[in-house]
Amino acid sequence: MSRNYSILYLLTSLLAFPLSGAQPSLLSAANFKKPEIEVVGPRTQGGVVCLPDYFPLQDFDPMRPKSVVSYNLTQYDESVTVGPSDTFDSDVLELVQSLTLAEKVGQMTQTHVLFYVGCDGNLNVTAIEAAFRDQKIGFLFGGVSDFMGRFAFLSPQRFANITNTIQQIAISVGSKIPYMQGSDSIHGANFVKGATMFPAPVNAAATFNPIHAFNNGRIGSKDSRSAGIHWAYAPQADLNTQKLWSRNFENFGEDPYLSSVMIEHAVKGFQGNYKLDRARVAATFKHFIGYTTPINGKDQEPRYIPMNHLLEYHVPSFKSAIDAGAATGMEAYGALNGQDTISSSLLLTTLLRDKLGFKGLMTSDNREIFAQFNQHFTAFSYLDATFQTFNNTSIDVSMNFDVNNTVSTLIELVETGKVPMDRLDLSVSRILQLKKDLGLFENPFSDPSLIDTVGSPQDVELSRNSARESLILLKNNDNVLPLSPKEKILYVGANFNSTRYITGAWNVHFDGPSDLEGDAVYDGHSDTILLGIQSITGTAPNWIPGYSIDGIASTGYETIVREARKADKVVFFFGEVPATESFGNIDTLRMAHDQYDIVNKVYEHTKTPIILVLAQNHPYSLGELSSAADAIINANLPGAYGGLPVAEILFGKISPSGRQPYTYPKLDYQAAVTYYTPIWNEYDPEFAFGQGMGYNNITYSNITVSAFELGLNSSPITVTVTATNNGQLDQLEPVLMYTTQKIRRGYSPEHYRLRAFDKKLITPGSSETFSFNLTAQEMQFYDIDSNLVYEVGPVDITINAFNENSVVASITLV
Repeated sequence: MSRNYSILYLLTSLLAFPLSGAQPSLLSAANFKKPEIEVVGPRTQGGVVCLPDYFPLQDFDPMRPKSVVSYNLTQYDESVTVGPSDTFDSDVLELVQSLTLAEKVGQMTQTHVLFYVGCDGNLNVTAIEAAFRDQKIGFLFGGVSDFMGRFAFLSPQRFANITNTIQQIAISVGSKIPYMQGSDSIHGANFVKGATMFPAPVNAAATFNPIHAFNNGRIGSKDSRSAGIHWAYAPQADLNTQKLWSRNFENFGEDPYLSSVMIEHAVKGFQGNYKLDRARVAATFKHFIGYTTPINGKDQEPRYIPMNHLLEYHVPSFKSAIDAGAATGMEAYGALNGQDTISSSLLLTTLLRDKLGFKGLMTSDNREIFAQFNQHFTAFSYLDATFQTFNNTSIDVSMNFDVNNTVSTLIELVETGKVPMDRLDLSVSRILQLKKDLGLFENPFSDPSLIDTVGSPQDVELSRNSARESLILLKNNDNVLPLSPKEKILYVGANFNSTRYITGAWNVHFDGPSDLEGDAVYDGHSDTILLGIQSITGTAPNWIPGYSIDGIASTGYETIVREARKADKVVFFFGEVPATESFGNIDTLRMAHDQYDIVNKVYEHTKTPIILVLAQNHPYSLGELSSAADAIINANLPGAYGGLPVAEILFGKISPSGRQPYTYPKLDYQAAVTYYTPIWNEYDPEFAFGQGMGYNNITYSNITVSAFELGLNSSPITVTVTATNNGQLDQLEPVLMYTTQKIRRGYSPEHYRLRAFDKKLITPGSSETFSFNLTAQEMQFYDIDSNLVYEVGPVDITINAFNENSVVASITLV
C-alpha cells in the first residue's frame, strides 16, 4: 500500500460512522427542486411517435433559445488560480466511507447518454433507472445527437430537460449521488443548438492573442451549463506536429510555448472560479500524452517520442493546464514508445502525478481500458485489462460504452484483493470532491436563467472577433488584395456557401451535420462567406460551386474558365469534409486532381488574378498552385460565424493579423517537420511557422537589449523593438520573439524557438514599442538522460522570423 493510499485510508477510517447511522451530511444538506422547462414535441408521423430504426434525416428541434442581445453574469474573483487539491473535505471523505464497493465502482464509471434515449427522442426512464440502480453510474458523456437519434440538434431547453430528468433519477435511485454530464466542447458547446460556436482552436492559436482561447472556454462553459453539462472535454494540449493527423484543428499549433499560453487561458475560460461560479464547468486537458505524432499519420496509431523530446516539447502545455488549475485530464489513445498509455505507470503516475503534480480527476478516453484486450492485444481478458489500468496508473474514471464489464471487472478485482479498496477510495474522493466543487450537492440541476443567453449577439461578436484575428495572409503579389466592391469577382468552391464546411467536426455531431441536414440544422445560428460578401457589396456574389467539398468536378466546373475571363479577379475556396479521429484519416496531403487542374487552366488560359482561400483542417499541398496564385489566405476553420470575417478581410474592412501556428508543408515528406527542427536540417516548407502579413507595410526598428550577456545567476534581459505602421489601415500586429542558440555542445540547437509574443493595435502612421524578458533558464534543454542542462555560447534573438521585416540582435550565454 502506497503512502498516499495509507493516509487516505486512515482519514476515511477516522471519519467513518456506523452503517446504521444517519445519511451522510453531503447528501442531506441540499434543498433543491428540478426546474420545469417547457419543450415542444416530438411530432408524430401518421400518429406514430417512434421513427424507424434507421432514418437518414432526423427531426429538427423546433425549440430555440431567446438569444438576448446582451446579458450580465455574476462576477467572481478570478485573480487567484482555483484548482483541485490533494486534500478532501471532511464531508466528502464521510460520504466515501459510507459507500458500498458497488457504489464506489459505479462512481468511477461513465457511458454515453445516447443509450438511455428512446426512439421518440425522449429519455428512456426505465433504462436510466436501471443504470443508476444496478450499475450506480457516476457519469454520462456526449450529446444526445452525437449519433443517429430522433433529433438532429438539441436546443438547450430539450437538452436540459433530459439532463435534469436524469439528475432527478440519479439522486433518487442507487447511491443517490448527483451525476456529471460530460461533452466534447472543442469550439463552444457544440452539441447545443444555438450555442455560439467559435473558430477551431488552431484559429485561436493563429491569432497569437490568448483572449480568444479564454472567450471560447468562457462562452462554451456558460452555454454548457444551460443544458446541464458540467464537464468539458477540452482544451486539447496536444501539439500539431504531424500534419497528416486528423485532429490538428483541435489543438493550439505546433509550438510548446504558444500552446502553453493558449491552454492556460482556455482552462481559465472554462473554469474561472468554478468552485463558486455555477456558470463554469470542469476543464479537461487532453490527450496525455504524445497523441499527436502517429508514425503513419493515422489516428490512434503508435507514437515514438524520445523521453527528452517528450519533456522538451510535449509536456509544457500539459504543465500549463495543470498550473492553471485544470480540474480533470484525459489520457491518450494507443501506445507511446511501444507501451499502452492506458496502463503506463511511467506516464500516468510518475510523470503526471509525481513530476507534474496533477491532483485532479483523470479519465480514460472512450473504450481505451478494454482496448488492451480487444484491440491492442496487451491484456489476456477484460479483467486483466482493468487490472493493468487500476494497478499501474492513477486513472480515476473509466469511459466506456460497456458499463456492465466496467463495473463487474473492477468489483471482482477488489473482492479478490488484486486492487486494494483504498485505491478506489482515492479515486472516488477525487470524483466526489469535484462534484461538490461544481455545486452538484447544492443544486445538481441546470440553471434555466442561462438559456436565454445562449446564442446572444454579445457572444457571436466574440466569435467573429476571434475569426477576424485568425485569418492569415500568406501571399499578396502586387496588392491584389483587398478586393473592391466595384470589381467583378468570380467565387468558386463548395465551402463558399456552407457553414458546416467552414466549421469542421465537433459541430452538431462529432463529424458535423449530414448532407441532408446541411446548414438548415443551425436554424439561423450561423453565417456563410457568401452572406458575408453580400452584406459588404450589397449584391449577390457571382458564385460557381465548381467542385464538391472533396474536390471532385461538379456543378459549373466546365464554365469556370469562361467566367474567369469575364472577371477582374477569381477567388478559389478549398475545403474538406468535416471529420475527426479515424473518420478523418487521409493518405496524402495532395488534394483532388480536379482542383489543381481548374486553377491551372485559369492560370494558363486567362490573365485574371487568382486568389486562394484555404478553409480546411489539413494543410493540403498547393504544389504548382502556390506560384499560380497571386494571393493566398489560410482561414483554417473560422467557425459558424466565420463567413463575415472572411468577407471583411477579402474586402479590406480589416487588415489580416493572423500568423501560421504550424509549419505548412510543401509535400508529404514534410508532414512531421516542425520549425524547431535541428539547425542543420532542411526547413523549406510552403509556409513557415509564424509567417503572415497584413495590408500595411509594418517596419521594425533595430532590437535593443538591456545586456549582451545572460547567465543562470543574472537577471533577465529586456528585449525591445518598435513597430511602425506605414499603411492606411489599423493594424493589429503580433510580434513574435525567437531565440537561436548558434552552437550547443553535444545537442544540435533548433532553427528557432519561440520565447515570447505580444499583439497590439497600431494606427496608421504611428508606432508601438514591444518589450519582452528573456531568462537563461528558458535556454535550458533536456538531454538524453532527461536532465535539464545549460550550454554557453552565442544566441541570436529574432523578431518575426520567416517574414521579410524580421530583425535580429545577438547576445551570449555565459
